[in-house]
Amino acid sequence: MSSSRDGRSRDPRRPGSSPRPGRGPAPRERPARPRGGEGRRAPRETPPPRRPRSGPPPRRPGGGPPGPPPRRPLRRGNPRRRLRAAGVLMTVVLLVFAGRLVQIQAFQASQYAAKAEELRLTTIDIPTTRGAVTDASGSPLALSVEARTVFVDPVTVQDDERDRVIDELTERFDLDRAEVAAKVGAEPSRYEVVAEKVPPKQWEDLQDLGLAGVGALTDYKRVYPDETGAADIVGFTGADGHGLEGLEAVMEDTLAGEPGKQRVEVGASGVQIPMAGGLVQEPVPGKDVRLTLDRDIQWHASQVLAERAEELEAQGGSAIVMRPTGEILAMADYPTYDQSDYADASAGARLNGAVAEAFEPGSTNKVITVAGALEEGLTTPETVYTVPYSMRIHDRTFSDSHFHKTQRLTLNGIMAQSSNVGTIKVGQELGAQRLYRYLRKFGFGEPTGLDLPGENAGILAKPEDWWGTQLPSISFGQGLSVNAAQMASVYATVANGGVRVEPTIVAGTSSDEGGFTPSPEPPRERVISKETAKELTRMLEAVTGEHGTAEAAQIPNYRVAGKTGTANRVDPETGTYNGGHTSMFVGFAPADDPELVVQVVLHDPKHEYYGGEAAAPVFTDIMSFALKSEKVPPTGTEPPNIRLFGDG
Repeated sequence: MSSSRDGRSRDPRRPGSSPRPGRGPAPRERPARPRGGEGRRAPRETPPPRRPRSGPPPRRPGGGPPGPPPRRPLRRGNPRRRLRAAGVLMTVVLLVFAGRLVQIQAFQASQYAAKAEELRLTTIDIPTTRGAVTDASGSPLALSVEARTVFVDPVTVQDDERDRVIDELTERFDLDRAEVAAKVGAEPSRYEVVAEKVPPKQWEDLQDLGLAGVGALTDYKRVYPDETGAADIVGFTGADGHGLEGLEAVMEDTLAGEPGKQRVEVGASGVQIPMAGGLVQEPVPGKDVRLTLDRDIQWHASQVLAERAEELEAQGGSAIVMRPTGEILAMADYPTYDQSDYADASAGARLNGAVAEAFEPGSTNKVITVAGALEEGLTTPETVYTVPYSMRIHDRTFSDSHFHKTQRLTLNGIMAQSSNVGTIKVGQELGAQRLYRYLRKFGFGEPTGLDLPGENAGILAKPEDWWGTQLPSISFGQGLSVNAAQMASVYATVANGGVRVEPTIVAGTSSDEGGFTPSPEPPRERVISKETAKELTRMLEAVTGEHGTAEAAQIPNYRVAGKTGTANRVDPETGTYNGGHTSMFVGFAPADDPELVVQVVLHDPKHEYYGGEAAAPVFTDIMSFALKSEKVPPTGTEPPNIRLFGDG
């Protein structure tokens, strides 16, 4: 161990000893404090010893563990450096914002403007004119007339006129004053609808007052001329102008046209501001639909039918006027309704019973049985049959409508006197398969082709499903069902020389340009020969003769051929014949050169129910009017004298 110059030991483990290499110089010896107060100097502050750069910390005297390292003094950074860094950062942020602003305003300005416009503007439909529904001569059955939608702009209503605006709108449109006041004061809204479907004249009277903030938009209203009698055919439109029933619904795509397109501004409250945008697409008017109906005949048929139905307290009825070539001139129905007030009409009143009501055809069906037997060569008009009042087949007894002794009737006589028993004998000769085939050829068991809503195609079972007494029942019109249009088509086929033409009611369409597009030609099919049709015509003419069942169907100066029908109605709840009767008459005139066919049906008349009594008078009235309306000249020949009864 070495000694220092002052004689003290240099033990490295003690304070004050010489440091190891790399530990720096040893601390200086602290001077002794003077004992007296005189000449006393403040002790010199000694800086804290620096921590060695390496090696273990020095031990405390006495060999204890080392104490905590001395705290490093806090040094303040250079403020200029901080300011420079903040300035650089702010410059970068501003450059980013400036670059984005240039991008939006210079390079993408049009794109963002378009997006902003899309948020503010929207496209609305501009109402277009719905096509008219007319009869064959162009007389309207349904048409659209110009109307106005009156609105108020609350922002532009002047304060000193506010009460006057409210009063005028309330009185002129019969509205609740509180509701009108709420709309007039609905700022910041710019568009509040006050009244719709306003006649142009009524709007013009209001416009003449010059009230600020009150305006109108062009609209269209559907109207139906009074007393056309065609409500069940034409139908009606809803509040939005779209067809709901009848031809208005079936021909919606043709009648509706295509609305135009207009850009309008949408305010902050979501209200549309009219005319804020431009016209995008012109509206395309709908096409007019021309029917085969004759408005005068249609109206007359509906009046006569309603009067007779109410007189007999009938549940319902229908009347059809048709050309032999299938064009329908009238299709009346009872009960009916007012198209302008359809909401108060029952579903039954809105139903087109001429196609929707199915019923058993009764004796009007006998013409098909006889036609099939004649066409197959199984009989002739002069063939004589022994016809008792009744006959029993299996477990059922069939009889004629009125009691009579056993008769000898020709086929002419069977048809003229409408004998059920005689017709059953003819049907047995024809057989189930051939009878079914002729029923189908005449149009039974399938839709008529009129495409009217709610059509009931009726019921016609296949022959393999017929049970024991089905053949005799169907022969004279029981056990199957048809609608009035189907049965009218049967007699039109006979009047047309044996050629069946599918019934039609739509003649075609026309546009604003004036061009008329006819409907496609309906299907045609020869059902029976021309000779068979002539033989049937002579038989049917005998029905209205002296010994026939429908003398009431005669028309002065015209030869008439036709057939009565009286059928039991099936009670839908019990499935039995307890539902009253259906009375019918169907025929054509002039018999020697047929021009018109008329079918009359009355459902459940209360006082008279035989077809010759209940329905034949309606036929006579409608046919007489139609012949005059169509200017059909009187018949110039006398009816042939045909044999009805056999010898002895």
